[in-house]
Amino acid sequence: MEKINLNLSTRPKPSILDKPLSRGKGEVSLSCYALLFSELVQYAQSRASTIPDLQNKLHDMGKDVGCRIIDLYFVRERNSKRETKLINMLLFIKTTLWKTLFGKEADKLEHATDDECTYYIIEKEPLVNKFISVPKDKGSLNCGTFVAGIVQGVLSNCGFTCNVTAHWHKGTTYMVKFEEHVISRDKQLEDK
Repeated sequence: MEKINLNLSTRPKPSILDKPLSRGKGEVSLSCYALLFSELVQYAQSRASTIPDLQNKLHDMGKDVGCRIIDLYFVRERNSKRETKLINMLLFIKTTLWKTLFGKEADKLEHATDDECTYYIIEKEPLVNKFISVPKDKGSLNCGTFVAGIVQGVLSNCGFTCNVTAHWHKGTTYMVKFEEHVISRDKQLEDK
């Protein structure tokens, strides 16, 4: 007599998008990351004629990654709500997002004393600059523009319109310059 196996559970297998980011080992080999990122820089370099053009291409690639990573984060983490207050969103980027992308928090988050629209995210040794050797003729190249693009993509996708640039200062400093309406909206939320 043959046995018939009846599987009574009709739940479909969860897709990769349904699994939360926090489960499992979310680490990628450092050598694999270095190879992938160096190929990305070489790809952008082959299509750029000047250093600013190369940095703009890296920034645009980063914006695309930022838009996708924040959507993926909120799809996977269903209990998470998108932040509506500016400082909470910046703290989310400094801690949670940075840990997801680089395995550690960013070193500092500072507010500019002379401009209420400007914030700084400071990282002493960014992973994107760790394995890139810059030739002397391209001395001003900062691959941190890729991360600046990621931050800009995340913030813009969450309704905080801004421009993010990368600068050599205390390591790499990401200058986040918000538009005026973002600051005024945040002040209105504080008053409530």
